[in-house]
Amino acid sequence: MATPLTVEQLHPKLEQLTVIDVRSPGEYAAGHIPGAHNIPLDRLDEALPALRTAAERAEIAVVCASGNRSATACEQLSAAGITALTLLGGTTAWVGNGHPVNRIPGARNVWAMDRQVRFVAGSLVVAGVLADLALPGGRWLSAAVGAGLAFAAVTNTCAMGAMLGKLPYNRPRTGGPDLDTTLTALHR
Repeated sequence: MATPLTVEQLHPKLEQLTVIDVRSPGEYAAGHIPGAHNIPLDRLDEALPALRTAAERAEIAVVCASGNRSATACEQLSAAGITALTLLGGTTAWVGNGHPVNRIPGARNVWAMDRQVRFVAGSLVVAGVLADLALPGGRWLSAAVGAGLAFAAVTNTCAMGAMLGKLPYNRPRTGGPDLDTTLTALHR
């Protein structure tokens, strides 16, 4: 289990830690903690060798929008023998405490992934109910979405979030380091 870290604890230690942001590249580009490296959660396995090297030099702190994805990332890192801290409340708490975020020039504002999932899931449930009015059986779409959300909660995974993260909307238009550049920086 990851050691939780509050914003008040992170801020003075920011220069001493290797901060890993596990949000989508689009979320990262729209605003990230200064000095944070972007390694999307769905690509964390690819980054394990670089993260092992980074962990030898400095303690790792993992962040996301709210703390849910960073907790998942810390579990994956722990299973690989890498100790990491997780920021309670994520970048939302960071900004809420008045700390600045860096933006990639030209980046558009992107909703946090959990908000995108809630929007799409809610829209699909409503569409299923409305479809059932015209086409009996359409409510099964709503049932499937509900089952998927329950499965996501039980397993602490989110297939819908993973799919949404691959959409062009969640990829920055310009700038921002790609994963290879980030991994090279972590190996140094």
